[in-house]
Amino acid sequence: MKGIVQARAARRVSVTVGLGSSFFSEVHALRPRHLKPMPSFSGDLLDEAQTHGDALVYLESDSAADLEHAARRLLSLMPSWRQRWRIGGFRKENRTQGGKWLARNPFHFTEGFGNPDNEREIDDRAVVVQGQGEPVWAEGGSYQVIRVVRFATDLWDRDSVDEQERIIGRRREGRWLDGTPGEEQPNFAADPHGKATPLDSHVRLAAPDRRNPPPMVRRSYSYDRGDGDSGLIFSCFQRDLVQGFEAVQRRLEGESLAKYVLTTGGGYFFVPPPGDGWAEALLRP
Repeated sequence: MKGIVQARAARRVSVTVGLGSSFFSEVHALRPRHLKPMPSFSGDLLDEAQTHGDALVYLESDSAADLEHAARRLLSLMPSWRQRWRIGGFRKENRTQGGKWLARNPFHFTEGFGNPDNEREIDDRAVVVQGQGEPVWAEGGSYQVIRVVRFATDLWDRDSVDEQERIIGRRREGRWLDGTPGEEQPNFAADPHGKATPLDSHVRLAAPDRRNPPPMVRRSYSYDRGDGDSGLIFSCFQRDLVQGFEAVQRRLEGESLAKYVLTTGGGYFFVPPPGDGWAEALLRP
């Protein structure tokens, strides 16, 4: 099996497994219906060596040493696994505010305000339910998208803060450009010509109707591999890839932020539901 992402977030090392489309090469009938290799979207430059994988092993902890130990231990226990790619992440100024996970990204902006603030809405956006046409074993699971996005921070930092905020569509701390507090939803319909929030700003293209946000939940991390290679490990969960991530990604084509970011890797994975029923369904003869 191939593909490891390492991230620092929790108080102890926790492990989550996601399955890539190639995992189902011999059990096509059991593959989640939207699961496929992540395509290359407009502006992407995917490095095959850092993209896709049979499985994603997602480690979280607040201790870098514990993470490294856990990763080595995991690989030693699975000698037949081949590590395809690996990346370490962190969440600067990581905190929970109003029930939402917030952190500051490498472009100096606090993000996470678009996430729901209660478990019921998280489930409504992220968890596969009966009646979606998915295999029975997949009900209760979630589609996870990973995107390794390199940020041109030197180029970005040449722009004024005001210009950066117009490109993103928010103030750095999260407040909306029309003055609406970050935890509330602005009325873009009252600004049809983009005088307050530009029509090609990131947040406006991603979610043009803030009262009906995209059906997905984000949990991203910053990364810094040195030599100018830094950016965001974008991660999101949804019950439907087409209505979630892919719909947003297509709306973002042509955004003013595009010249500052470059997606180089990642993949589509399916996180199985809790328990071991899914393993029995997939591995039985």
